[in-house]
Amino acid sequence: MTSRLQITADDKATFDREGFLMVSQLLSPPEVQLLEQIARRDREIESAATARSDAAGGQTVLAVRDHLSDDMFSAIARCQRVAGSMQSLMGEEIYHYHHKLMLKEPRVGGAWEWHQDYGYWYNYGCLFPRMASCYIAIDRAGRDNGCLQVIPQSQQLGRLEHGKVGGQTGADEARVDQILKRLPLLHVEMQPGDALFFHGNLLHRSDQNRSEHSRWSLICCYNARSNNPYEVIRHNGYQPLEMIGDDDVMTAGTNQWNALTQT
Repeated sequence: MTSRLQITADDKATFDREGFLMVSQLLSPPEVQLLEQIARRDREIESAATARSDAAGGQTVLAVRDHLSDDMFSAIARCQRVAGSMQSLMGEEIYHYHHKLMLKEPRVGGAWEWHQDYGYWYNYGCLFPRMASCYIAIDRAGRDNGCLQVIPQSQQLGRLEHGKVGGQTGADEARVDQILKRLPLLHVEMQPGDALFFHGNLLHRSDQNRSEHSRWSLICCYNARSNNPYEVIRHNGYQPLEMIGDDDVMTAGTNQWNALTQT
């Protein structure tokens, strides 16, 4: 199977140095349009969604799924251009840890405090930060509706102490303040279908959405086989990931859409 995205040595070097790699149009316009339609129609997502409060009381909704199925979300998590690219960037065999929809609604969508994903995955039995995520924009993401913010190279700091910030798990605020005096802050503005591959120790956050536009996204999370949790507390232990071709994404989406609209 050939991926539409071929990770180069320069891509790998960028990921290792900066802690992330930005890819434009990882999903094609027809794919992301279908993904958006399915995400807004799928009642299973609604029933699985939970809210997280930020320090100011705003709420962001997320729907987490540990299992892979025959739906479009799972197909994206398994396809070569996402999972295969992630495996190339991480440099070793990976497996599906979980995937989730992030639903930041107009005017009420809450912020995400500064954190590293490994800041809490560490507590789920994972000994090493050999973990990473692929954030895929379903809606346009800009400063007005709370796009991602990252601190390039912050993955080199190692895991920071995390504690409760509002209803979330956030990094030590005093330490982050000092980090921002030495490292830059980048607002990751994205168009639908754009993707950000990022390391589990990369510091990131987002502002509240006070605009009239939603900011939905799909995040596919992976762990290295060598980092199989010594105890499965949450999400998945190692299980082989059967990758699929890129064309299978649209097929899975079409089948799911047909099933949704026939019920």
